[in-house]
Amino acid sequence: MTRINLLPWREQQRKERERQFYTVAGGAVVMMLLVVGYIHIHVSGLIDQQKGRNDFMTQEIAAVDAQIAEIKELEAEKSQLLARMKVIEQLQSQRPQMVHLFDELVKSIPEGVYLTSVKQNGSSVIVEGVAQSNARVSAFMRNIDQSAWMSSPKLNVIESTTKDGQRASKFVLDIKQITESAAAPNPDATS
Repeated sequence: MTRINLLPWREQQRKERERQFYTVAGGAVVMMLLVVGYIHIHVSGLIDQQKGRNDFMTQEIAAVDAQIAEIKELEAEKSQLLARMKVIEQLQSQRPQMVHLFDELVKSIPEGVYLTSVKQNGSSVIVEGVAQSNARVSAFMRNIDQSAWMSSPKLNVIESTTKDGQRASKFVLDIKQITESAAAPNPDATS
């Protein structure tokens, strides 16, 4: 019988399998490195894209914050202007009241009464004067009660004095001034 030595053939087959194994293992490593590299590049791109979005949003938020601050400043200016306008309107509406007050004072002063001082503090008017008698002071107070621009006369002080043989009464009255809206009748109320 012939003997066949199979060792070199087995050795070649073993080397061939070893080479195939290393080739497949090397291919798998290369494939794995390619997949990991692709994933790394893709994720880095996604992260950079999100950072870009975040930067854009931060810039837009800063712009909106600046606009909000500007709007708040404008609102503050607007409220200050409205307050100024309101004060001006109040002053404008009160301008004719002084004229009405003096007109009504002149109309309501009876003969024999002379005013020496008129002081106003808000809606309160303090009138000082001299009358020939207490009855004339009373008539003055009744005339004030009937006035459309004055009300609630309150006699604070009355002193009787004699000067040059004539009797006179010094008086101090506290009067409430009626505002124009309260003095003028409302035309809509009659309808």
